[in-house]
Amino acid sequence: MNNPDKNESAWVTEPGEEQNPQKKSLFFKGVELVFDFLQSIALGGAFFIVIYLFVVQPHQVKGNSMYPTYKDKEYILTDKISYKFRSPERGEIIILKSPKNPDIDFIKRIIGLPGDKIKIADGHVYVNDGELSETYVGAGIDTPVFPGGFIQENVEVIIPPEHFFVMGDNRPGSSDSREFGFVPFANIIGRVVFRYYPFSEAGIVVTPEYNL
Repeated sequence: MNNPDKNESAWVTEPGEEQNPQKKSLFFKGVELVFDFLQSIALGGAFFIVIYLFVVQPHQVKGNSMYPTYKDKEYILTDKISYKFRSPERGEIIILKSPKNPDIDFIKRIIGLPGDKIKIADGHVYVNDGELSETYVGAGIDTPVFPGGFIQENVEVIIPPEHFFVMGDNRPGSSDSREFGFVPFANIIGRVVFRYYPFSEAGIVVTPEYNL
């Protein structure tokens, strides 16, 4: 029986495995590429979640409460960060949690700010005793009050601190502050800044100016 060399190295392999260092090197490089790819996907997904939760969020308009400004099935982007640094402004279109069901998001326009006096009379909206000019509502469209709603004809209300008065542009067909009352700032998700579908209507949202 021959004695093996004392300095000889030994190794074990799985049955049928070839001892090909180049092949093993290629295998590990492939594993590293797959790992790097998965890591990139994970990082990209995490980045998207952060953007979605805190910066900007896509929404689809459901229904016609904002007609003619926004129509059913249009797609918009909501800025969720601006109101962390400044207060909402009159005329801005916002996404808010429904006062009746916080799982549902509404799209409405800010009409009244904290401290404002609001009144609806003969189909017209008055803010701080001045009639509001609202070209976005559509020619010949009045703003009615609803029986049993929060706002009554020719009765003035004052908006409390940290609350807002909102309405849809489709005044005869919108459930809004006329019905459910003032909206607390905590219920506001963000402001609509861009419409990206349909492509023919794509563009930045412009906030109207009021002579009040």
